[in-house]
Amino acid sequence: MAPPDQPGSRKSIADLIAVMAALRTRGSGCPWDLEQSFETIAPYTIEEAYEVADAIERGDRADLKEELGDLLLQVVYHSRMAEEEGSFGFADVVDAITTKMIRRHPHVFGDEQARSAGVAKGWWEAIKADERAAKQEKSSETPAPPSLLADVPVGLPGLTRAMKLQAKAARVGFDWPSLAPVFSKMREEIAELEEIAVPADPRGPRPPNGPVDPRIVDEFGDVLFVMANVARHLKIDPETALRTANAKFVRRFAYIEQRLAEQGKTPAGTTLQEMDDLWVEAKTKERRG
Repeated sequence: MAPPDQPGSRKSIADLIAVMAALRTRGSGCPWDLEQSFETIAPYTIEEAYEVADAIERGDRADLKEELGDLLLQVVYHSRMAEEEGSFGFADVVDAITTKMIRRHPHVFGDEQARSAGVAKGWWEAIKADERAAKQEKSSETPAPPSLLADVPVGLPGLTRAMKLQAKAARVGFDWPSLAPVFSKMREEIAELEEIAVPADPRGPRPPNGPVDPRIVDEFGDVLFVMANVARHLKIDPETALRTANAKFVRRFAYIEQRLAEQGKTPAGTTLQEMDDLWVEAKTKERRG
């Protein structure tokens, strides 16, 4: 099927699927697209999801429309590659997610009794547990003992996965009773990292030789994990908070560059103290609005 190319014609999902099929057709398709695999496309899929989140955070609806299209393309791309190997196609993806949404919302799509019962406590987890059990029954392998944390995807961003793991454990009582002890644990982990990391500072008086001490990596991971716990208790999305901090850094550093340019200077030709003074200036201006 050749995609419509008339100027101004409104395209459909069928057209997008046809475009991807054309790009992946041997002999006439795009050489780059033909070289791709699930593994090479996966990083782009993750990147597009982040760009959707960024557009939402900026409140840019025009950009959001475009980014959602890029994310949809990723679904079509993976579906096309799966179809080529005989695994499934885009229609199967649509059928599976539609069926799942209906199954997971009996209070909306179920019979009269299910709808009148409404949303019961723990219903979502119960339905997902039934789905896992059904998958194990279909598997020819001997099922491993189910773990409470087994369905938290490994491919999630680290901080997000840490929060989901902690939230799962918290449901069975494995959690701090309040925020105060979490902060105590945070200070403990930072102290442990500082004790090992400061003597190993590559810019210190006695720079270390060789690779980074694995103990430092381990302790740094502990700090990030406990910070994710702080975020969970405060009901903060750590990825969003970090993106905000990144944007703030970019904005303030751009101010430093602009002010230096007005003086005929560049960051590389300026002292740390001069840049730090401009950083404080940028921070003060932001707070004043």
